[in-house]
Parts: sequence; structure tokens; C-alpha cells
Amino acid sequence: PHVHLQMPQGPYRSSDTFSSGTIAAALGGTTTVIDFVEPAQGMRFHHALEARCQEADGAVAVDYGLHMTVPAWHADRDEELENLRDVVADGVPSFKLYMAYAELRLDDRQLYRVMQAIAGAGGLAVVHAENGPLCDELRAQALSQGHTAPCYHALTRPPRQEAEATGRAIDIAALAGCPLYIVHVSCRESLERVAAARVRGDPVAAETCPQYLLLDQSALSGDSAERMVCAPPLRPIEHQAALWNGLARGALDVLATDHCPFMQADKRGHANFTTIPGGLPSIEARLSLAYTYGRRHGLSLGRWVDVCCTAPARIFGLRQKGKLAPGYDADVVVFDPRQSLCLSAGTTLHEQVDWSPYEGLQVEGRVRDVLSRGRVIVRESWFVGEPGWGRFTRRGAYPLTTA
Repeated sequence: PHVHLQMPQGPYRSSDTFSSGTIAAALGGTTTVIDFVEPAQGMRFHHALEARCQEADGAVAVDYGLHMTVPAWHADRDEELENLRDVVADGVPSFKLYMAYAELRLDDRQLYRVMQAIAGAGGLAVVHAENGPLCDELRAQALSQGHTAPCYHALTRPPRQEAEATGRAIDIAALAGCPLYIVHVSCRESLERVAAARVRGDPVAAETCPQYLLLDQSALSGDSAERMVCAPPLRPIEHQAALWNGLARGALDVLATDHCPFMQADKRGHANFTTIPGGLPSIEARLSLAYTYGRRHGLSLGRWVDVCCTAPARIFGLRQKGKLAPGYDADVVVFDPRQSLCLSAGTTLHEQVDWSPYEGLQVEGRVRDVLSRGRVIVRESWFVGEPGWGRFTRRGAYPLTTA
């Protein structure tokens, strides 16, 4: 439920197109992706949605949905908030809000007002929770001291600032009466904030991603350091056990990817860590990584299916997806646990990117066959579908349920 295909990021663009990214998704056993609408400054939500659908339609190999990003405030945003019901009626009931990035973030007052409007429209707030102003100050101090290496990307975005922002988002959403979904939880402290909110009965769900379960902050040193920049950053290895436990026990609901690949040429050669485009590829390897390493960390087969398939469909209102039952789309994945695979960009992985953070990892289990709405699109681990088969999946207003 969290991918960024052909997404601009400063002067760069994520390297997977709607076609290549959804083919890789299909080969990895994902039959629906949810990408983002990123309205340009002053652009109406409705027009931005139309433009994004025009990019995807005719290119996607699997079905897709969209989240609507509510970007940094501008003069006509008040009027736009009155139109959120129209966005929901267009099949987009989830709204991405940023607390990080100066060009995108909302302050607390704006978060509250937007969350009120989302709640009134029957939608869901999807929040990137990092303390943007604090990270900006930490980055400025690091640069002033001559610290430019990629490792300072993590050191200037420490776990406690993410946890603070997560807790603040939870509290503001509760005051606004708005259901909340926290993306890419990367650290133990943020997970603790989510778990405490769930105990209180707040309507909060959360995801983590393979990079936070399998990679750690040490990857931000050495020859491949620039490639490993993402936000939130990779954390010290001691956070991984808590995240695995959260997935296994239900404190975390979803294993997403935040798939946002960039070519090595885009990642390398930067004067300092602040200009490296952030994001990692993982759309194709998600199921196999979760199966292989999840079993070693207490993830049952039932939870594996739930966090990868059932829960995302349930939380995000994909009412025809997530189950094998009468009335549902015949989206079927045949996963062969007897097959093993060595992950390698350009050979066993088909994402349109020239490297993988999981290069050389041996995984147990591989997607063999995939049906999308009853049509075979992967047979014997070969893609046999076609770009354009996928279609926009409208999602209706719904109450957040995490069980």
C-alpha cells in the first residue's frame, strides 16, 4: 500500500515506471499497489488526480489505488479542504500528510485542521512522522561542522525525533477525531507510541518495511553508503527485534515497502548527504523476504499472509481484495516454499534499477503463479501479463479497522 513509481524528487525521478514497477510487483506476488498523487503548488486535488491517473492508466500491469498528498499550505488550501469529500467520492479516501520536509510539511495547527477535514469526509490520514524542524536544525549543525558523509543522514534524524512526531501525530489525530495510519515505522520508540495508542483504543494502524527489519545503520558507512539513504533512515540493529515482534504480535499491521528506487548514478557523487535522493527498491522481494526472515522471528504463516495481503486490503478499503471468497476479485498468488532464490538486480529481480539493497541474499520461497482478477499474469515465475491490464481501484469512505 506504499509505493512511489516515476515520482519526482528534486531534479531526480524514481526509476521504476508504472509499467516496470507493477511488473516487478506482480512477479513478487503483489496484485494491487497504492501510489501517491503529489499536487504541484496551487494545483487542485481533482486535477492532480486526473493527471496521475493518466500517467498510470494503460501502463500498470496490476490494479492500483492512490493516496492524495496534502502538501504545504498555500492560499487556496482552505477552499480545497472543503472539497475532500469530492476526493473521497472519486475513490481516494486516504490522505498523505508530511511532518518532515520543509517543502511539504504541515505545522501542528495545519495538521489538526486537515485531520478534521479528513475525518469529516470519512477518510484516513496517512502520516510521515518525523520532526522536520528539528531534523533541519540537526542537519544544519552537522554541515556547519563539516560532517557531510551519508552516515550523518541517520545521525541527524535520530529515533527519538521520529517517536516524538509519531506521538504528536497520534495525539493530534485523536483530538481531531481522525483515524490514522503511520507509514514506515523504523524504530522501537515509535512502535511504543503506536502500541500505547492502540491500548487506549485510538483508531491507529501502522506499517514497517523490509529495510528496517533486515538492514541497519552500519550500511550507511562504506562504499555503498549513498545508495542506502532513505527516510526515515536505517536504524541501529537493536531496533529490529522490536519491529519483528510488533509484526508478529499485531502492534504493527502491515509490511509495506515504501518502494522508491533510484539508479546508482543518481545516488552517487553528492557533495553532502542532504542532496542524495532518498529511497530503496523492494517491491519484488517483499513476500520472499518476509517469509524467509519472518519465520525466524516468530511470524506465523497466518500473520505473514495478514501483514502482506489481508490487512492492507482491509485498512485501505480495497473491498474486492484481500480474501479468497465469493464476490471478491480472483487475485491469487501461488507461493512455492520449496524454491530458493538468490536476490540479484537485473537477473532474479526485475525492478528498473541497477542495484538492490538485498543483493546476494538467499531467500526461501518464491512466487510461482499469480492471477489478477482471474487472469494469469505470472506463470512459473515468468511475467505473462501485459502493461495496461491493471485498472484504477476506487476505495470508499470507511472506518479504520485493524482487526
